[in-house]
Amino acid sequence: MLKGERITLRGIRREDLMRLWEFNNDPEVEIAGGGDPPLPQSIERLEAEFDENAKRGGRDGTMFAIEADGKFIGQCGLYAFDDFRGVAHRCELGITIGDKDYWGKGYGREAIGLLVDYAFTHWNMQRVGLQVTATNERALRSYRACGFIEEGRLRRHAWSNGNYVDTVCMSILREEWQARKNTEQEMQQAVQEAMSNLEQETEKSDERRMTNDE
Repeated sequence: MLKGERITLRGIRREDLMRLWEFNNDPEVEIAGGGDPPLPQSIERLEAEFDENAKRGGRDGTMFAIEADGKFIGQCGLYAFDDFRGVAHRCELGITIGDKDYWGKGYGREAIGLLVDYAFTHWNMQRVGLQVTATNERALRSYRACGFIEEGRLRRHAWSNGNYVDTVCMSILREEWQARKNTEQEMQQAVQEAMSNLEQETEKSDERRMTNDE
């Protein structure tokens, strides 16, 4: 549904469930995702949850599978939309890259960028927020690279992997996102103009060379 350079964000399919079950039962993946203690999950429970949601029909909502190289590698989504008739136009963002072969290679950053664009462009959000444990440096780098700004910290807010850790609260506002998009468009335009000028100079150089050869 949402396509980037290397990834696609789409609905979760039944064939994704076995991989999702593996991710949900990997303590390293679960700890990286937040402060909740890892809990086991049977494939039967995961399938039952999927079937229950499928029975209701309709759309899949704002949760997405992350697909790269034809494989399901994680999931991401928007949640916690403000519940007072949408007046505040805000929501939260969450993401998990379950396939550790794709950690630290920019796939999460690309998914975050697509999801933020989706929130502001299609859902008319004015703020997208998130929370992340202070020990998750990889996630913090990705969020900052996507324009999220640290708003504050909840001290010793989470119990993660045997330690109390701070929870970092971050957000990006619509005007901040728009400024980044404008800058990206200007850079793309500058690159296109430079390439066009180079092609023109190359053509002129070739023409001069042909004239001299004659």
